[in-house]
Amino acid sequence: MDKLRKWLDTSLPDVVSQIEKSINSEYHLEDDDSLSITARDEIYRILDTLHSVLFPGRYGVRCPATGEDLHFFLHTSLLEAAALLKQHLNRIFSRETKDEDQREERVTRVISTLFQDLPSIRGQLIDDIRSAYDGDPAAASFDEIVLSYPFIEAIATHRVAHCLYRQKVPIIPRIMSERAHSKTGIDIHPGARIEPGFFIDHGTGVVIGETCTIGRNVKIYQGVTLGALSPFDKDGTPKRGLKRHPDIEDDVIIYANATILGGKTVIGKGSVIGGNTWIVSSVAPGSVIYNKE
Repeated sequence: MDKLRKWLDTSLPDVVSQIEKSINSEYHLEDDDSLSITARDEIYRILDTLHSVLFPGRYGVRCPATGEDLHFFLHTSLLEAAALLKQHLNRIFSRETKDEDQREERVTRVISTLFQDLPSIRGQLIDDIRSAYDGDPAAASFDEIVLSYPFIEAIATHRVAHCLYRQKVPIIPRIMSERAHSKTGIDIHPGARIEPGFFIDHGTGVVIGETCTIGRNVKIYQGVTLGALSPFDKDGTPKRGLKRHPDIEDDVIIYANATILGGKTVIGKGSVIGGNTWIVSSVAPGSVIYNKE
C-alpha cells in the first residue's frame, strides 16, 4: 500500500469528522436552495438578462435593433427574468413567512416595481453615458463607452440592485453588486443613492459605501473611497443602521485616490477634491481642496 493511501485510510476519517463538527456547530449555509452556488449563478443570469434589456445588442445575445422583433426580444427576455426571479424570491421570502398569499403578493410587488423602474433606470444610464462622453476626451462614441468602460457595468448593476435593496430584498442585491465588483474592480454597495449623470473614470479601486449619497453630474476617478467612520458601542462593536458614509452634492469632481469618510461629511455642490486627499469633515460649495506640495 502506498503511503498516501495508508494516510487516507487511517487519518482522513478524523479530518472529515472535524469538518463535520464545525459545520454542525458553527456557521454554514442553510440547507435550502436559496443560498446555493447554483442560485448565485442564476442571479447572475437574471442580471445579464436585465442588462441585455437595458442595452439590446450590447449585452447578451445579438438582437434585432428595431420593430416587432425588438419588442418580442424585450418581452420574452423580461418574462424569462421574471420567472427566474420569482423562483428565488419565493425561496428567500419563505424564510420570512409561511403564508403563501403574503409571499406571492410581495414577490409580485418586487418584480413589478423593478420592471416598472427599468425605463427610468435606462434613462439614468443614458445620462451616465452622456456624462462619460462629455467628460472624457478619449471617448470616441457612446458605443465605445458601453462596450469597453467598466463603470457602465458597475453602475448598470447598481441601479438594478438598488431598486431591489429599496424594497428590502435580502441577499440578491449584494450578490449582484459583488459580481460587478469582482468583474470591474468597482465596489458600490447597493444601498448607495446615486443620481444620474454619474461617471467613474478608469474605475479600479473605487469604493462607495452603503449610506453614501451622490448628486447629479458627479465625476470620480480611480481609487476614490467614499467610506465610513464607523461608530462603536461600549463593547467595541460597530453600530448598525446609522448614517456612516458621506454625501456628495451635484457637480463635484473627485480626483484619484481621494478618501472621504463619515456620515456627517458633505462635499458641497461644484467642489473639486484633489488626488490623495483625506477628508473627514464637510466642504463648502465651490471649494477646491488639494494637498500642498
